[in-house]
Amino acid sequence: MKKSLLALMLGGLALGTTEFVMMGILPDIAKDLDISIPVAGHLISAYALGVVIGAPLLVILAGTYPPKKILLALVMMITGFNALSMLAPGYDLLFLTRLLSGLPHGAFFGVGAVVASRLADKGKEAQAVSIMFAGLTVANLAGVPLGTYIGHHIDWRYAFVLIAFIGLVTLLCVQLWMPRLEAKSDGSLKEQMKFFRSADAWLIICITAIGTGGLFCWISYIAPLLTEVSGFAPESVPYILAFAGLGMVFGNILGGWLADRFSPARTSAALLVAMAVSLILVYFVSYNKAFALIMTFLTGGIAFALAAPIQVLMIQAAKGAEMLAAAVSQACFNLGNALGAYLGGLPIAAGLGYTAPEWVGVLMALTGALAAAGLIRIQQKRETEVPDPTPQTVY
Repeated sequence: MKKSLLALMLGGLALGTTEFVMMGILPDIAKDLDISIPVAGHLISAYALGVVIGAPLLVILAGTYPPKKILLALVMMITGFNALSMLAPGYDLLFLTRLLSGLPHGAFFGVGAVVASRLADKGKEAQAVSIMFAGLTVANLAGVPLGTYIGHHIDWRYAFVLIAFIGLVTLLCVQLWMPRLEAKSDGSLKEQMKFFRSADAWLIICITAIGTGGLFCWISYIAPLLTEVSGFAPESVPYILAFAGLGMVFGNILGGWLADRFSPARTSAALLVAMAVSLILVYFVSYNKAFALIMTFLTGGIAFALAAPIQVLMIQAAKGAEMLAAAVSQACFNLGNALGAYLGGLPIAAGLGYTAPEWVGVLMALTGALAAAGLIRIQQKRETEVPDPTPQTVY
């Protein structure tokens, strides 16, 4: 592995940890700040909204600068804002710092994806990009469980110390290992914005922003689900999250294989239906510890299997605006994060219990599947269109 790609993967590790560790330490934050679990869930939505705001905005603003300078600035933002989260004295300031922490997320992956493809050996561009995104799965396998363990056994604030430390290491590695590539713009903003004129683009956005929200209806409240419904001790949650992370690692590999073997749109549709079925099973079997563990592994795997096919769909629809599209893709994932956390918290606030969010997730996943079906139909129609063979007279 090239050291430059390892630096990008470390950035993915930092971002994956800061995004998903909140799910594990949510009860600890709620207890310490004297707020309810659904209100604490708004901190998850705050980060996601930060990604939605920052992803396209920062990519557009940074488009004329060399990639290394952009990445260094983004990593400094990741490190600094997570350090501020550690110092937040109350809910309001923590909400603000979580919003700010989300700003560099999509931009980092957007710029990083283009940089990784430029650094890759010929014919290995996709593999290079996958190394960067592997940081997210490593985060769920190791970073999130470790942060959850620290947050539960010591103090939730120290989970952000861990993230800030990873950020500092990433900053050092980017400075030392990232070559000085020349700025390479995808074109004028007007040219890049043409990406949004196609029906394909908006269907993919719907698949990503709504369909993947099913995952976040489940994982946003997984800690109280495991402790209050399944009956696991709070001390067991970090290990169970690591088990979910293992499922995500396998799911990420499976999703890439499926995307190469079948059409990305068909793969996305099938996986979204599988997610809906999985969430229904979670609702019914979470009262049994053994089945709860099995579904934690499977649901995490199915959810992360969606990453590769959706990313391929977005790239195919964004010729000439790949960097912006990659950032928008991350924004859409985190819009799903925000919607899932918020909408999933409503039935809990209404007193329906910690399994009720799964039904919200089912509706979101099926909505995404319908969007994928619409995309498949458009693609089939386009493939069957026969050009008019009648010769055109030129005057």
